[in-house]
Amino acid sequence: MARLLVLRSAPYHRSSLSAATTTALLSPSKLRHSASFPHPARRLLPSPLRVPARAIESSSSSSSGATKQEEAPPAAGEAQEPLPAAPAFVVEELGWGTQLAVKVKMLVAPPWQRVRKGSVLTMKLRGEVTDQLKTRFSSGLSLPQICENFEKAAYDPRISGIYLHIEPLSCGWGKVDEIRRHIVDFKKSGKFVVGYMPVGGEKEYYLASACAELYAPPSAYVALYGLTIQQTFLRGVLEKVGVQPEVQRIGRYKSAGDQLARRSMSNEVREMLAALLDNIYGNWLDTVSSKHGKKKEETEEFINSGVYQVERLKEEGWITDLLYDDEVMTMLKERVGQNDKKSLRMVDYSKYSRVRKSTLGIEGGGDRIAVIRASGSITRTRGRLSVGSSGIVAEQFIEKIRTVRESEKYKAVILRIDSPGGDALASDLMWREIRLLADSKPVIASMSDVAASGGYYMAMAAPVIVAEKLTLTGSIGVVTGKFILQKLYERIDFNKEILSKGRYAELNAADNRPLRQDEAELFEKSAQNAYASFRDKAAMSRSMSIDEMETVAQGRVWSGQDAASRGLVDSLGGFSQALAIAKQRANIPQDKKVQLVEISKASPSLPEILSGIGGSLLGVDRVVKGVLQDVTSLNGVQARMDGILFERLENASGESQLFVLIKEIVNYFD
Repeated sequence: MARLLVLRSAPYHRSSLSAATTTALLSPSKLRHSASFPHPARRLLPSPLRVPARAIESSSSSSSGATKQEEAPPAAGEAQEPLPAAPAFVVEELGWGTQLAVKVKMLVAPPWQRVRKGSVLTMKLRGEVTDQLKTRFSSGLSLPQICENFEKAAYDPRISGIYLHIEPLSCGWGKVDEIRRHIVDFKKSGKFVVGYMPVGGEKEYYLASACAELYAPPSAYVALYGLTIQQTFLRGVLEKVGVQPEVQRIGRYKSAGDQLARRSMSNEVREMLAALLDNIYGNWLDTVSSKHGKKKEETEEFINSGVYQVERLKEEGWITDLLYDDEVMTMLKERVGQNDKKSLRMVDYSKYSRVRKSTLGIEGGGDRIAVIRASGSITRTRGRLSVGSSGIVAEQFIEKIRTVRESEKYKAVILRIDSPGGDALASDLMWREIRLLADSKPVIASMSDVAASGGYYMAMAAPVIVAEKLTLTGSIGVVTGKFILQKLYERIDFNKEILSKGRYAELNAADNRPLRQDEAELFEKSAQNAYASFRDKAAMSRSMSIDEMETVAQGRVWSGQDAASRGLVDSLGGFSQALAIAKQRANIPQDKKVQLVEISKASPSLPEILSGIGGSLLGVDRVVKGVLQDVTSLNGVQARMDGILFERLENASGESQLFVLIKEIVNYFD
């Protein structure tokens, strides 16, 4: 039996906003065409779990949002007042007793948690940013730890300010907005936050512009040219090597599988991507223009002039000055009164992440709210090559859900989702468990960069959904497929014979011939059935009719703000917004501190430790690990949004691997 690899093509090297297409090239037996979904769909779909709410933004107390035409009755005990709005964090003055306790705790803190007075917190924001908590053996940055460091530094009397090194980021706009919000709120503490950007594009400048001061070296590579989205297509290449993809994409806008099945972008996908690009670019222009007190048209004109000379950024007031890193640190030494010191007192991101909030007197207490994080692709069971932080494994996730549901300790649950989807059956099983959890206590879904397809399947089980303005949302559709290898087998003189009983027995097994007409019809019907189940459950979960849901489904991906206006999202904001709503639903006063309990707290496993220590030595990078994981775990109908991945990667190793493979195949036959 033929077995091909799962490959992810990395985004284009120089695009500030690019679309990578993830390709599932599995053996026909691994990419099955059907999945079971319990319970037939009903036409009338009221939701007893969901309280319809007007979409609001966390930055303001109220805003115009879409209200549903049909509202379900509220769940027992749940209030219908407007959802609260919340900043990233608020710096409050500590009482004298707490301040005294903090001083004592600092004196007796273990060495790895001690920070010298007058230190500057330095954080290098670059590369991958995950929504999961990290261990000391993990590579990359953790969004919750970055945000917590901002909050701790605002309270910490030993920290004079923050110095951020901002370089090319490999994350979506949702995470960038979350970090930017924390920078803005940190400045309210009265401490300085200085940015340094030697390399960057639109995404990096968007983040850096939140700093009170921004510096760059005279030789900085800063390219502000605009934003792009692109897709690559392999249909022609596959035909040259004798591979014929049979892909069923249910939903006019469903782009997953297009890389295999098409030679160019469809009109529907072009429309969808153009709308997303308009949202992202419009938000960028609005935010940057507001920062500099300029009109949106002026900012756009400046970008359209082609900005590559860092001197122009200084002349236009986009950066504070042109200084090298050592010059900035000398300036900071003077600012914090350390001229007599040989070097600036600093504490880095890794060490400061070990400082506990309890040491600073800002730990939560009393009522507990559980936080369950779900990041990455969705699989039903763990693959043999998976490590502790590899995606969302349904059977493990369900165990956590049931543990929280059965516990009386937790007053509410925040479900933090950052996933493009995956296995449809696994998504449905988790949807069911989240619905049962919402029967017992308030559940708030907080979506990060992306909650699409299977990721949105999970989120829609929660009574309230919170998204960032640019969270990739929806993609209510499915994709399934297999590969016909007849021509490839002929070219390499490979023969395969199958004995079968049953009319459709060879539907999954026969990759050495095209599908018969009746097989093709069954193949399509099974995919349509999976889509109908997904769509109908989305309608039930969101208290919409099937016809209403159909207008926003069809595999279309929406930005968070567009999803809010169409009833797919209830509130706009980040994790703090979800926390405020969780308090409201659990009848906890907004000014009362709560204890957040991380149910998905990272624990280092042996493979993760070895991976973190030896990854760079062995050359096993993030993309290749993802390929190995997908090969061993992907199965069944997929509820995925692989066609668009909005991030910028300076290292295009995934794309290189893809084309190296294609080159080797072509060379083999030539």
